[in-house]
Parts: sequence; structure tokens; C-alpha cells
Amino acid sequence: MKINSIMNQVISIFLIIIIGFYGSKRKIITKELNKGLTEILTKITLPLMIIASFNITYNSGIKSNIRKTLFYSAIIIVLSIVVTHLLLLIVKDKNKRKILEFGNVFSNCGFMGFPIIESIYGSEGIIYASIFNMFFSIFMWSYGVMLFSDKISIKEIKKVLLNPGVIGVYIGALIMLLNIKMPEVIFSSIKSVGSITTPLSMLIIGSILADINLGGYLKDITIYYGSFIKLIIIPMITLLFFIFIKEDTVVSKTLVILQAMPAAAMTSILAESFNKEAEYAAVFVFMTTFLSVFTFSCVLKIVLKI
Repeated sequence: MKINSIMNQVISIFLIIIIGFYGSKRKIITKELNKGLTEILTKITLPLMIIASFNITYNSGIKSNIRKTLFYSAIIIVLSIVVTHLLLLIVKDKNKRKILEFGNVFSNCGFMGFPIIESIYGSEGIIYASIFNMFFSIFMWSYGVMLFSDKISIKEIKKVLLNPGVIGVYIGALIMLLNIKMPEVIFSSIKSVGSITTPLSMLIIGSILADINLGGYLKDITIYYGSFIKLIIIPMITLLFFIFIKEDTVVSKTLVILQAMPAAAMTSILAESFNKEAEYAAVFVFMTTFLSVFTFSCVLKIVLKI
């Protein structure tokens, strides 16, 4: 069942990418429309998805694990940033290096990660995954955006802090910390619009792939090197960290599984927004997703046996 769940999520992603590819080839999704879809995603659907993810319900029995998740999530992301930066110093192209750094730190923990975690650990796992997603969002819309920026200034930092995605994190965190219960009709609307984010991002990636020479990019060794770091090195280092501190719980296993996901679709979306090798980024997301069919099942078997 667990392996079937993994395969279903990966196949679903590829099918949506193919639809985007078809739409672009048939001129249904034009470059202008693609830009507009990117704006809708980054400024409307994604912030709403973030807000919805903070709507966490938990009981007193797992409060200790929630505190652990808060602590470990920040450590794991910082560890990923450091390891990725060091391993990618050999990549000479600055823009490609930034894309690989972003893609290695930020995984597809939402669309692929959440359903897989739920199939293994149920609602308890989803709570820990949601907390990780909180830190994921904070780092992505701060460190991640600054990674793509050409310059770091007070103005740029202010722009990051007032980014729609970050504002979504602010609102979501308040909802969780103050235990605010939104009226069902409001929450349902937010969740419905937010749920468009992942399929929309895959359509955008598919449309980008339709306009590039995929064969040329597949000859680029950095794509494979970056994929190896993302799918093997990062989850294994995360696992070794938890073994070292002797943390063998649902929390630790959930975080390792989330780290083993392929690169986030936002890798391509932000590259498109900042005009930073969007085609290369789309290929990297595509390749890590494809290779995860083989690598993730191996990582999962290791995690579940420990």
C-alpha cells in the first residue's frame, strides 16, 4: 500500500506535467498566459494554501512530539542549507548553482509528502508534516527568495518580508498559535483555492518544458549531480543526524521521509519569476521527480526498518 501510494503520487505529477506540456504545444497555454498563471500562483493560491496548512488540530498526548518537531524542523532545514551549499561549490555557473541550492533545500513535501506520510503514520504524521511545512514556508520565502535575488539590501529584505507567501505564513502562524477556529465556509474557500497550487505549478512546469530542448539539458552533468544530492545525500544525512542523537520516533521518520521528496515545483516558479534559468529549473524538478520513483522506495525501506 505504501509503495502504491508513492507510485500514485509520482504518476499523478507526471500526468499533470504532460497536460501542461500538451497545452503549451497546442498554444492553449501561451507565454503570456504562463506568466499570468505564475502571478496567480505566487500571489493568490500559494498564500492561501499556506494559511490552510496551519489549521492544525492536536491533542495533549502528542504535545511533546510537537515541541520536538518545532525544534528539529529548523535544525534540519539549516543543516540542508549548509550541506547543499558546500557540496554545490564545484558548480561554476552561478545561476545554476542557486537553482540547485534551492531545489535541494526545498522539497515537494506538500503534494507528494503529505499523502505519503498520511498513508504511513495517519493524522499524527500529518501534524508533524504540517509543522515542518511551517518552517519550510518561512525559510522558502526568506532564504529561498533571497537566494534568487541579485542583491541583498534593506529594500530587498523588506520585499521578502512583505511577500504574499510570507504574509500567508504570518496569518497561518497566528491562527495556529491563537487556536483561532475559522468558520467552515471561510476555511473551505481558502482550502479550495489553495489546493489549486500544486496542479497549477505542474501545468506551468509542463508548459515550460514544451519550449525547451530537453535533450540538451539532459546532457548536463550538474542535473544528475544535483539530483543525487537531493534524493540520496540530504535524506541520508538527515537520517544520520537522528541516529546520532538517538531519536527514533514518528517525528524523526516523518522528517526524513519529507527530505527524500523531489525538488519543489517552486524551484521552477521562482526561477521563472526572477528570470534565472527557468528552463534548467524545470528540467531539474522533472528529473528529481522521475528519479524519485527509484530512490524514494529505497529510502523508505531503510527508514521503516530502523
